[in-house]
Amino acid sequence: MAESDARGQGENIPTAGTGRQRLRVALVFGGRSGEHEVSVVSAGSVAAALDPQEFEVVPMVIDRAGRWTSPEEACRVLAAAGRRSDQVPDVRGELGLDLRLVARQVDVVMPILHGPFGEDGTIQGLCEMLDLPYTGCDVAASAVTMNKVLTKRLLREAGLPTPRFVAVAEAQWRASPQKVGEACRQLPLPVFVKPARLGSSVGISKVREWEGLAAALEIAFGYDELAVVEEGIPAREIEVAVLGGEPPLASLPGEVVPGREFYDYVDKYLADSCQLLAPAPLDEGQVERVRELALDAFATLGCEGMARVDLFLDQRDGCFLVNEVNAIPGFTPISMYPRLLALSGVPYPELLRRLIDHALTRHGRRRRTADAALRPLAQRAGFESVGAE
Repeated sequence: MAESDARGQGENIPTAGTGRQRLRVALVFGGRSGEHEVSVVSAGSVAAALDPQEFEVVPMVIDRAGRWTSPEEACRVLAAAGRRSDQVPDVRGELGLDLRLVARQVDVVMPILHGPFGEDGTIQGLCEMLDLPYTGCDVAASAVTMNKVLTKRLLREAGLPTPRFVAVAEAQWRASPQKVGEACRQLPLPVFVKPARLGSSVGISKVREWEGLAAALEIAFGYDELAVVEEGIPAREIEVAVLGGEPPLASLPGEVVPGREFYDYVDKYLADSCQLLAPAPLDEGQVERVRELALDAFATLGCEGMARVDLFLDQRDGCFLVNEVNAIPGFTPISMYPRLLALSGVPYPELLRRLIDHALTRHGRRRRTADAALRPLAQRAGFESVGAE
């Protein structure tokens, strides 16, 4: 499908390679979350797809303890990154922070950090503090989309359909398990129990009988102190890739057909048993509806740059429900986000180029806005001008 046929258009700005010096791209990956391995695989795919004539990849790796590696170690890890999460090399960090960021020795930061301490607004906040352009959503949208509870509450407030759920804090569960159990029993069985701030289906359990709720919550609390208990929908799993722009572009939808009972971490990254259908076998009306919902969710949560919107197609009534929004979707060789955009007229190298262009454009726009806001204060203080030179 040609890009012009996709719903919405990308931002009309120059591409990164037009008459511009080669850009130094800080590729930040690894990290402290349970999705460390997936991040490394994604980063390897991104590095391979960035045109070396336009971009110089500057790998920056964070180990599982949150330590940043030396430049030499980062290059070693990136070179050894396999195509599967069980082929990821060990990462040995030794630094509190890669000082090349502090010294602004890069032109743009591309965080490929899935899950907490990366996808949740933390690395985005660091880039804001250092006045560095970065790809993807900003601090607020990253934090919101990482938190399933906040996401679902905002979707519900905006009138967008989403599965019913109960938010359970670990302290609340420890203090009053009976009360929590009563609240959860308002949902129909089966239910899914998930860590609230994690992705890649890590720590998820399917509960068919209420006797299994406690064990499922304990698994979820092993990853996060906030859990979500969500009604199980007999549904097809549909995904839409959204690429930021004016207006954003919504891809053709894809469908995930699990090879196991549900689409868990093993099914996603290890077993190769699931089917990823691109495009999804939907009729024209369903395609239009699901893309509209994806764009509505993207806007409601304040997303920019990119996001993958995961939805359910309820097999009981044929209605779509928004399940989750991923601010840094997978970029592995099998990931749906780049596949769907390629199907919609934006091949992988062009996708990365657009994400970088969007980051640079947003950064310039926000700097001008910040300078304009500060100027009256500076003038009152007796300074003639403010702003970076």
